[in-house]
Amino acid sequence: MSISLEALAKMSDLELVGAYYEARRQFVEKKFARDTQRARLEWMKAKMFVTGYGGVSERNNAISASEELGRKGQEVREMTRDLDLLRLDVDVIAMVVRLRGTLAAIATTAAGEPAESEEEGERP
Repeated sequence: MSISLEALAKMSDLELVGAYYEARRQFVEKKFARDTQRARLEWMKAKMFVTGYGGVSERNNAISASEELGRKGQEVREMTRDLDLLRLDVDVIAMVVRLRGTLAAIATTAAGEPAESEEEGERP
Protein backbone atom coordinates (compact mmCIF):
# COMPACT_ATOMS: atom_id res chain seq x y z
CA MET A 1 0.00 0.00 0.00
CA SER A 2 2.72 2.45 1.08
CA ILE A 3 0.76 5.68 1.44
CA SER A 4 2.91 8.63 2.47
CA LEU A 5 2.28 10.36 5.78
CA GLU A 6 1.57 13.62 3.95
CA ALA A 7 -1.15 11.92 1.91
CA LEU A 8 -2.68 10.44 5.06
CA ALA A 9 -2.69 13.84 6.75
CA LYS A 10 -4.49 15.42 3.78
CA MET A 11 -7.17 12.73 3.53
CA SER A 12 -10.69 13.36 4.74
CA ASP A 13 -12.00 11.25 7.60
CA LEU A 14 -14.04 9.12 5.23
CA GLU A 15 -11.07 8.49 2.94
CA LEU A 16 -8.92 7.65 5.95
CA VAL A 17 -11.41 5.07 7.19
CA GLY A 18 -11.59 3.64 3.66
CA ALA A 19 -7.79 3.38 3.52
CA TYR A 20 -7.78 1.66 6.91
CA TYR A 21 -10.45 -0.80 5.77
CA GLU A 22 -8.55 -1.60 2.58
CA ALA A 23 -5.24 -2.05 4.42
CA ARG A 24 -6.84 -4.36 7.00
CA ARG A 25 -8.51 -6.36 4.23
CA GLN A 26 -5.21 -6.82 2.39
CA PHE A 27 -3.51 -7.78 5.65
CA VAL A 28 -6.08 -10.47 6.43
CA GLU A 29 -5.96 -11.87 2.88
CA LYS A 30 -2.16 -12.06 2.89
CA LYS A 31 -2.12 -13.56 6.38
CA PHE A 32 -4.54 -16.29 5.31
CA ALA A 33 -2.40 -17.04 2.24
CA ARG A 34 0.78 -17.16 4.33
CA ASP A 35 -0.76 -19.40 6.97
CA THR A 36 -2.07 -21.72 4.26
CA GLN A 37 1.39 -21.98 2.69
CA ARG A 38 2.95 -22.57 6.11
CA ALA A 39 0.50 -25.40 6.81
CA ARG A 40 1.20 -26.97 3.41
CA LEU A 41 4.93 -26.81 4.11
CA GLU A 42 4.49 -28.52 7.47
CA TRP A 43 2.30 -31.17 5.85
CA MET A 44 4.95 -31.82 3.18
CA LYS A 45 7.63 -32.14 5.87
CA ALA A 46 5.49 -34.59 7.84
CA LYS A 47 4.72 -36.63 4.72
CA MET A 48 8.41 -36.75 3.80
CA PHE A 49 9.32 -37.80 7.35
CA VAL A 50 6.80 -40.64 7.39
CA THR A 51 7.76 -41.97 3.95
CA GLY A 52 11.51 -41.64 4.57
CA TYR A 53 13.91 -44.42 5.43
CA GLY A 54 16.30 -44.69 8.33
CA GLY A 55 16.25 -43.35 11.83
CA VAL A 56 14.83 -40.07 13.06
CA SER A 57 18.08 -38.15 12.54
CA GLU A 58 18.49 -39.44 8.98
CA ARG A 59 14.89 -38.50 8.13
CA ASN A 60 15.29 -35.02 9.63
CA ASN A 61 18.54 -34.52 7.70
CA ALA A 62 16.81 -35.56 4.47
CA ILE A 63 14.03 -33.03 5.12
CA SER A 64 16.53 -30.26 5.88
CA ALA A 65 18.48 -31.02 2.71
CA SER A 66 15.40 -31.07 0.47
CA GLU A 67 15.64 -28.33 -2.16
CA GLU A 68 11.89 -28.25 -2.75
CA LEU A 69 11.12 -27.74 0.93
CA GLY A 70 13.83 -25.09 1.11
CA ARG A 71 12.17 -23.13 -1.71
CA LYS A 72 8.77 -23.42 -0.06
CA GLY A 73 10.24 -22.24 3.23
CA GLN A 74 11.79 -19.22 1.49
CA GLU A 75 8.41 -18.38 -0.07
CA VAL A 76 6.80 -18.47 3.38
CA ARG A 77 9.52 -16.18 4.78
CA GLU A 78 8.97 -13.72 1.91
CA MET A 79 5.23 -13.80 2.52
CA THR A 80 5.89 -13.07 6.20
CA ARG A 81 7.98 -10.03 5.24
CA ASP A 82 5.21 -8.70 3.00
CA LEU A 83 2.71 -9.34 5.78
CA ASP A 84 4.84 -7.38 8.24
CA LEU A 85 4.98 -4.43 5.83
CA LEU A 86 1.21 -4.48 5.45
CA ARG A 87 0.85 -4.57 9.22
CA LEU A 88 2.98 -1.43 9.42
CA ASP A 89 0.65 0.33 6.97
CA VAL A 90 -2.36 -0.65 9.08
CA ASP A 91 -0.66 0.58 12.25
CA VAL A 92 0.32 3.92 10.70
CA ILE A 93 -3.20 4.57 9.46
CA ALA A 94 -4.60 3.66 12.89
CA MET A 95 -2.16 6.09 14.53
CA VAL A 96 -3.25 8.89 12.19
CA VAL A 97 -6.90 8.18 13.03
CA ARG A 98 -6.15 8.29 16.77
CA LEU A 99 -4.06 11.42 16.37
CA ARG A 100 -6.85 13.13 14.49
CA GLY A 101 -9.28 12.25 17.27
CA THR A 102 -6.87 13.65 19.86
CA LEU A 103 -6.37 16.84 17.85
CA ALA A 104 -10.13 17.28 17.51
CA ALA A 105 -10.56 16.89 21.28
CA ILE A 106 -7.81 19.46 21.92
CA ALA A 107 -9.37 21.89 19.43
CA THR A 108 -12.78 21.45 21.08
CA THR A 109 -11.30 22.08 24.54
CA ALA A 110 -9.39 25.13 23.29
CA ALA A 111 -12.61 26.54 21.81
CA GLY A 112 -14.08 26.75 25.31
CA GLU A 113 -16.26 23.65 25.40
CA PRO A 114 -15.61 21.40 28.41
CA ALA A 115 -13.76 18.17 27.79
CA GLU A 116 -15.45 14.85 28.60
CA SER A 117 -13.59 14.46 31.89
CA GLU A 118 -14.73 17.92 33.02
CA GLU A 119 -18.35 17.16 32.13
CA GLU A 120 -18.38 14.05 34.29
CA GLY A 121 -16.90 15.87 37.26
CA GLU A 122 -13.58 14.01 37.17
CA ARG A 123 -10.37 15.82 37.89
CA PRO A 124 -7.25 15.14 35.85
